[in-house]
Amino acid sequence: MKRLNEYDVLRDLKVEVMAITSEMIKKLRDKTGAGMMDCKRALEESGGDMDAAVEYLRKKGAAVGQKRADRVAKEGVIVTRVGVDGKSGVMVEVNCETDFVGRSEDFVGFANTLAGVIEKYGPATVGDLMSMEIPGGKKVSELMDDLLAKIGEKIDVRRFTLFQSDGGSISSYTHMGNKIGVLVELAGTGSDESSKTLGRDLAMQVAAMNPLCISRDQVDKAMVERELDIYRTQAKNESKPAQVIEKIASGRLEKFYQEICLLEQTFIKDSGKTVKDVIQEAGTKSGTTISVRRFQRFHLGEETK
Repeated sequence: MKRLNEYDVLRDLKVEVMAITSEMIKKLRDKTGAGMMDCKRALEESGGDMDAAVEYLRKKGAAVGQKRADRVAKEGVIVTRVGVDGKSGVMVEVNCETDFVGRSEDFVGFANTLAGVIEKYGPATVGDLMSMEIPGGKKVSELMDDLLAKIGEKIDVRRFTLFQSDGGSISSYTHMGNKIGVLVELAGTGSDESSKTLGRDLAMQVAAMNPLCISRDQVDKAMVERELDIYRTQAKNESKPAQVIEKIASGRLEKFYQEICLLEQTFIKDSGKTVKDVIQEAGTKSGTTISVRRFQRFHLGEETK
């Protein structure tokens, strides 16, 4: 048996390294999107086996995710998607660590892929979503590992919502570079342009003015009593006469309703109208009764209950 000396070992190592060609690296990079040096290392570790190199990079992505699990991920994007027929709508928030990555084509593309999967399969939880397959056979979790390996930042699929409309229509709007997203469901509307315009305007309203509910009958009674108590105390501290304190408190409660109830807010496109006025005018023109069934607003990184 031939004994290898130092020269033989160095020569063999050189041959092994040289076997990893630039064409192989480029092929792996095109296949995975990972960085050039990561691809080179993966091919070296796998002895030039392309499939093994892909698996190496996937494992590296999972390892990156575990290593950075305690890092804060409050940047990212909120993506909305409405079905062609306007009967379904999806909104998903995906977080990362930096705004630079959050604006990247790969990250935004990943978020849009998730929206498509949610629309198609309607998962109930983020865990369900991660186990679903995308076109091509990969699971969402594997796709995320691939992205982790490429960008090297923590990724968190934080939340999503799916609207399905029966007899109405769904509209969406994203604001501030995908930092705020809104879905709105209207009843009494169709797929015509005027309905789409109204839906988008109301979604913009929700994005800009952040109402808590649609109408005042949805406001929690405990919240109303708490606000009235505050207004009474304010009036007393302002030395208002006792006989007008209740009237003052009621007047301030009206302003409170105008701030938190969508229908009572001043319309952002016409300060002379309320949202309720705009909806009624649209219904009169179309000969239907239009109403807001529900809305959902996501603000990137906000605290949730």
